[in-house]
Amino acid sequence: MDAVLTAMVEDKIGPGEQGKFLIQIAREKIKFEYCIALRSPAIALYRALRSLNIEKGQGILVSALSPQYYALVIEELGLFPVFCDTQALNPCIDRDSVEKAIAEQKENLKIGAIILHHTLGYVSDSYAIAELGVPLIEDCSQSYGTYIEGEATANEGEAGGSTPPPPEEKARQQQVFFPHAGLCTILGLEEKDMLTSGGGALLFTASRREGTVLREMGELPPEYGLPDMNAAMAVVQFREASKNLMKRREIFKHYSHSALRTRHKRFVQGPISSPGETDLNLEYNNFAFPLVLETGMKDVKAYGRRKEIAVESAFDNTLVGSGLVNPEQCPHAYSLSLRTALFPMYPRLRMSDVEKVARLIQTLP
Repeated sequence: MDAVLTAMVEDKIGPGEQGKFLIQIAREKIKFEYCIALRSPAIALYRALRSLNIEKGQGILVSALSPQYYALVIEELGLFPVFCDTQALNPCIDRDSVEKAIAEQKENLKIGAIILHHTLGYVSDSYAIAELGVPLIEDCSQSYGTYIEGEATANEGEAGGSTPPPPEEKARQQQVFFPHAGLCTILGLEEKDMLTSGGGALLFTASRREGTVLREMGELPPEYGLPDMNAAMAVVQFREASKNLMKRREIFKHYSHSALRTRHKRFVQGPISSPGETDLNLEYNNFAFPLVLETGMKDVKAYGRRKEIAVESAFDNTLVGSGLVNPEQCPHAYSLSLRTALFPMYPRLRMSDVEKVARLIQTLP
């Protein structure tokens, strides 16, 4: 945190050198072609959509469980949000639901882009959706740290693999950023994102062509850039990501054992297609611990309050949760918005508190 304190003491808290350093650190983890550090995810989405040169009046397809600000940005650009339903027990959209949503639109409404939000850290099948030929923007604000199962096995130990690496080194090797299929990708740095700097976002692309487009859009005023104080905090988050992912994994294991004794359901990360011939099995990044309740949300929240544990509704600040989506249009997403609860899940949670939450989960009504 020295860089954060230095930025405050030297009164250099606006966009500057720390933002450039953050992009260098992020490049080592993400391997992008071009990146800009911005003051908010909303600005990042606005720039991403502008880079696609979509004509006004076209539709932008989004999951009904996407953040509420998506609709505001889309409408500001003179475009129309097209809401897509999720899977029944997965908070993501898939190719089938995307094709269904497109087919249900009026013939004269062209879909100019799809914004793919990897909700609660669960990853959508980007490559399968990209095969539809519609430009794709991905939002990995909650999915950073997802890795491909088995990716680290070739690096384990010395020659012959007889000596496994320490847990922290293994976590570092396994932290493979998912290979995105979108033209642009947003990595939010807001309070409740996987990596947080208190606010901001990175907008990056692995495409040389799209990188050129973003560059040619011109320099932004400093009011659009990520302040150095936030950038310095984000650098710390990147550097501590492996350690924090390990802590999240341990907490998730405790909660999972307790959830097995209840009638409530958990989301499952499904296999993902790849540019090759084989599907990829992804390891969940343990961003959150959601449960799809078989009882009422109100009863579970009340039970949590009695035990002095905050239980939150997972999707209050989404498009469907804020009432912008007709429940009949997206029944799966609407059902999940009413029934999905989140339990305290962050790396600095004390083990005594973890055990307390685990007991709550085990005894949920």
